[in-house]
Amino acid sequence: MDNRRRKFWGWGWEDEGPTAEQQGKIADLLKERFALRSVDVRTPPRIEELSLPDCRITPPDSLASICSAAAYDRAGHTYGKSFRDVVRAFRRNYDHPPDLVAFPRDENQIIDLLDWCTRDGVVAIPYGGGSSVAGGIEPPADEYRPVVSIDLGGLDKVLEIDRVSRAARIQAGVYGPALEDQLRPHGYTLRHFPQSFEFSTLGGWIATRSGGHFATLYTHIDDFVESLRVITPTGIAESRRLPGSGAGPSPDRLFIGSEGILGIITEAWMRLQDRPRYRAAASVTFTSFQAGADAVRAIAQAGLYPSNCRLLDAGEAQIAGAGDGTRSVLLIAFESADHTLDAWMARAVECCRDHGGEVPQDAVKTVEKDEGARGGAAGAWRSSFVGAPYLRDALVAMGMISETFETAITWDRFPAFNAAVMGAAEKAVKEICGAGSVTCRFTHAYPDGPAPYYSIIAPSTPSDQLEQWSEIKAAASAAIIDNGGTITHHHAVGRDHRTWYDQQRPDVFARALSAAKRELDPAGILNPGVLLGD
Repeated sequence: MDNRRRKFWGWGWEDEGPTAEQQGKIADLLKERFALRSVDVRTPPRIEELSLPDCRITPPDSLASICSAAAYDRAGHTYGKSFRDVVRAFRRNYDHPPDLVAFPRDENQIIDLLDWCTRDGVVAIPYGGGSSVAGGIEPPADEYRPVVSIDLGGLDKVLEIDRVSRAARIQAGVYGPALEDQLRPHGYTLRHFPQSFEFSTLGGWIATRSGGHFATLYTHIDDFVESLRVITPTGIAESRRLPGSGAGPSPDRLFIGSEGILGIITEAWMRLQDRPRYRAAASVTFTSFQAGADAVRAIAQAGLYPSNCRLLDAGEAQIAGAGDGTRSVLLIAFESADHTLDAWMARAVECCRDHGGEVPQDAVKTVEKDEGARGGAAGAWRSSFVGAPYLRDALVAMGMISETFETAITWDRFPAFNAAVMGAAEKAVKEICGAGSVTCRFTHAYPDGPAPYYSIIAPSTPSDQLEQWSEIKAAASAAIIDNGGTITHHHAVGRDHRTWYDQQRPDVFARALSAAKRELDPAGILNPGVLLGD
């Protein structure tokens, strides 16, 4: 890991993000866009300003060396990285930090930590990279028990590589860049790149069913898991390495997406891929978002499986610098370690033209090298995508509301669904904030439906940010559930989505999951309030 310090209150490194000059220019743009009299840029919190509650526990002597009560560690493990989290940090609201942060270096220390927590009634919250945007790693505000945050960053190695099966045994605490650095010399890659890639871990991806690089086919981390090893308060669960199995319900599926309520993932055998050699990319414009959606459906149902198939509405494209604000833009890309991609790209372009897409000759690029096809609209969108979390922090400092929410729906219901969700979000933004914008893009595409991702930006004031955000979030989430979508496609449930997840999830499944938790975690110490009742 880099020697620089991460922000305890927001996204990324302390020395990265928009400069003061850039923030001033952004503030001027917002002032003009929303006809505001002024946009003030607030100063982020400093660790010296915080007054944290006293630590309520003392670890056993055998664990004292791996536990920290330092203010920086406790504050940095209090929140994730959602808009709500950053607003609370700017308000200097650190009323419920973990009492201790533990940094185990091996499985035995994790077992000892869970034994201690179970014996003494201490809440244990598994922590990967802390990039949750759904309230998945914070101590619950109504929790009376002391809390320890268990940071898995010390388990960060690729332990074994099976070249014949093209798989690797990997510790769960490894961050995305470190994982790829360890695989690269062997010619392999996991090829799972969520937006949080730099500051999230393999175990976190598995525990939250992360969505990654591929817009089609291998969309979620689920597709790469061969087997898991999980430490629970009542024992170790380790599944058998197999390419597939029909032997009853999958034990891996119980823990994938379990968000730390059943156990702590310590290792996984993961399916790897050869590093891509061939790439092809194109940008296509459409007169309407629906026409672009029809083209995406045709591509998804043709079995072409592009690695990127992201449709941006006109507003989203303009914000990202990938369009002029009058047309929707579809970014298509293919990659392969084995073969050239001209035929695949030609067919995808044909699908686009069948639905009114315009594809200038210079908009299609094919390359044969490790880095490729990242100029033009695709390059602009990628730069915007990578820098978005830093920009979000800056917008919070300016008193803006900046939020995203993602879902999935079948193609037959998409037009009505999109109209209902956009309408509900736009109505809420206008009524609550007086002005603002709502945009949409597709992050992933399946033969039976897309994963729409909505973004909101609206003016607010520091005193109203959280309350207005909550009202807008509730309106958009209700529209998603009422119109048949999922409350989350890849951001997980955490605490922020519990209200709507409880409506989406079958009651009988909730009872079965509760029974599994009682068996694996009888003292109820693991991440209480996430997925299930306290």
